[in-house]
Order: sequence, then structure tokens, then C-alpha cells
Amino acid sequence: MTASFPLPRADLVLPCLDEAEALPWVLGRVPAGWRAIVVDNGSTDGSDRIARSLGATVVYEPRRGFGSACHAGLLAAEAEYVCFCDCDASLDPALLDPFVRLLAQGRADLVLGRRRARGRGAWPAHARAGNLALARMLRRRTGLALRDLGPLRAARRAELLGLGLTDRRSGYPLEMVVRAADEGWRVAEHDVPYLPRSGKSKVTGTWRGTWQAVRDMRGVLAAPPRPGTAPARDRDRERFDDDRERFGDQDRLDEGDRIDGRERRPEEREPREASRARGEVRGR
Repeated sequence: MTASFPLPRADLVLPCLDEAEALPWVLGRVPAGWRAIVVDNGSTDGSDRIARSLGATVVYEPRRGFGSACHAGLLAAEAEYVCFCDCDASLDPALLDPFVRLLAQGRADLVLGRRRARGRGAWPAHARAGNLALARMLRRRTGLALRDLGPLRAARRAELLGLGLTDRRSGYPLEMVVRAADEGWRVAEHDVPYLPRSGKSKVTGTWRGTWQAVRDMRGVLAAPPRPGTAPARDRDRERFDDDRERFGDQDRLDEGDRIDGRERRPEEREPREASRARGEVRGR
């Protein structure tokens, strides 16, 4: 029987570009006690005013780029734990609870949401193809058996800043994983429902946008490990043995995660309550 563990406070970074329609639902799903940091990256639809009226902290980042917005939010964060989520209502911030629990329990250093498409049009073919190609390259580069590069993620603020991330475009989330792997972080995946977004994607809404993002990310993957770090694959077995000794095989997976490539148990599935609630909102 797993003992209850109080949910730590966290800051949630929400990069935002013209997401006025989605903001009310997204901000309404932020876990109680967390601070939402909406990073306005040049919106013209009043997103900043809506976010502020709903209690979010608004940060302005004039330099366009997904990475620019994410990093501005990270710099504005103050909590020990920082989470990231797209601001288009395709992902549910309420599902970040288990991510932060894994961090607080010392069972992972970076937790990523592995997206599971729910609903027609949730994940267009071109976007899925680009993601699969990048995940394959990431596995070769790091040795981690990850299957997605989803934007829903969580880590400790101080450690994230210590990675020295430099990409300010679409490569930012990938660079985070690569640098974390090079530093020996334990990287976990947790399944989350992925639903049709509100409005059109600024990056993966077209084949051209998708492959521009892929090109940005390939540049990140081509960069060699920084001096003083070793390829993650050389540490996988040592980390696995250490985790098994500390937690045991069953307890290690009790949140339904894939951690450093170890698959969660088939009978453990992400609850669908949030997905059903999200579907009701789509009826508007």
C-alpha cells in the first residue's frame, strides 16, 4: 500500500501566442495552489488580458519562438518544481500531479507526458510522423527508450537552469531532454490523453511548419555532448540497478510510468475522467 504524499507547490509555465479561446479552460485546470505563468509571445487577441483576469501571472517575451517563451517562463518561476504545458487546450494541466510527485519522491529528475491521441484530428499525420522521426533520433543520441517529445513535462527549477539551455526555437524541449540525459538524469514517461487543440497550431499545423521544427531539432541532436558528460546509454544499467534496489520492481512503476525505457504494466492506464471532461468543453 502506497503512503499518501502531499502534492508540492509548483509553477506552471504556459507559452502563449493568440490563445484567447483556450485560456479559460486551461487556467481552470491548473492544480490548486500552483502559480500559472502565461508567457505572452506577441499575442494580438487579448490573451494577456484574459490570463490576468483569471489570476495568472503574465510575462511578456517579445522574441518570437517557443523556446524563448518557455525559457522566459522558467526565469520567472520561483517554486522548486516547474512544469510546462501548451496553452492550446490539447493537454490537461491537472494531469501534472503525478509528474511532480515522482520528482518530490526522488524517483525521477525529468518527467515527460507521452501523448495518446483521443479524438479525430488530435494528432495530424504529418505531426505524428515528425515526432516519430525525432524520437528515433533521440533514442540513438541518448540511449533512452523514449517514445514522445511531448510538451507536458516537469522538473526542478534549479536543475533546469543548470542545464544551460540555449535553443530559443522549436528545439528547446528536445534540448532539455538531451542535456538532461547527458547529465545522467532519470527521465520518466507518463501517458496522457492528447485532444484536438483550440485553433490552429503555430508550429505543426502544416507540413512546412512541422519539418521546420524537425530541422531545428536535428540541429540540437547533432551537437556533441558537453565536456565532462558521458552518453546516457553508458549509465542506463547502473541507474536501473540503483532504482530497483531503492524501490523494487513493482513500486518503481506504481504511477504507471516508463522510466529510462522500462515499460509500465499493461493493466495500469491513465484515468479518463479528465479526457471526458475535456470532451465536454469541446462541445462549445
